[in-house]
Amino acid sequence: MFELFKTFFQIGFFTIGGGYAMIPLIEQKVVDEKQWVSHDDLLDLIAVAQSCPGIFAVNISIFIGLKQKGNKGAFFSALGTCLPSFLCILAIALVFQQFRENVYVEHFFHGIRPAVVALIALPVFRMAKSAKINRYNVWIPIVAAFLIWMMGVSPIFVVLAAGVSGYVYGKYLKEDFV
Repeated sequence: MFELFKTFFQIGFFTIGGGYAMIPLIEQKVVDEKQWVSHDDLLDLIAVAQSCPGIFAVNISIFIGLKQKGNKGAFFSALGTCLPSFLCILAIALVFQQFRENVYVEHFFHGIRPAVVALIALPVFRMAKSAKINRYNVWIPIVAAFLIWMMGVSPIFVVLAAGVSGYVYGKYLKEDFV
């Protein structure tokens, strides 16, 4: 249990930018170092974690903890993921009013924004590679992003439509093209 807690505490403590920014560190720690799940399993976990209500990184930690040590593993991995953020937010809340107008603090936050975007972009490219996105099917995530971003379509409907389309393609159409 302690190993799960420690691993996810480190992931939660050293990652700035939220759940998606945690993916590279989760991949490094959980897949490469600990070998608790495979790259393909992590990709599936990411898909499931995105589909479930709640915090993305916590969902992933719960799934991995559950797989490793059952309910107790799920609890300790989730606690390890949440505790660093809680402690950080608590510390910031205690001193934020004093530094809110500080120009250096403001510049610091403006400076880390591009790094956070890069931390989020990296797993997107890795996931695209693992999901075998290529020049023939790259239009699917682009259309999905457009529908969600520009058209205001609920991501739930996009995920459901993609799942049904994949099922129909695999069950009925793929055989015609092979």
